[in-house]
Amino acid sequence: MATRPHAPAPQQSRIDPRLLEVLVCPLTQDTLEYDAEKQELISPAARLAYPIRDGIPIMLPEEARILER
Repeated sequence: MATRPHAPAPQQSRIDPRLLEVLVCPLTQDTLEYDAEKQELISPAARLAYPIRDGIPIMLPEEARILER
């Protein structure tokens, strides 16, 4: 009986550190914090978390998650 190979575990996307140096919040123009576990870029000033999908930051405020206080 043939066994099926297991699909590899999904790897967390990594964002280029150089990209983090130039990206800013589109609303506040402040620097962002990278949350690797949640795959988000955090804007503490705007209280928003911008998602990273397939390694691409989605820098649209309407796509961001609102952070609780």
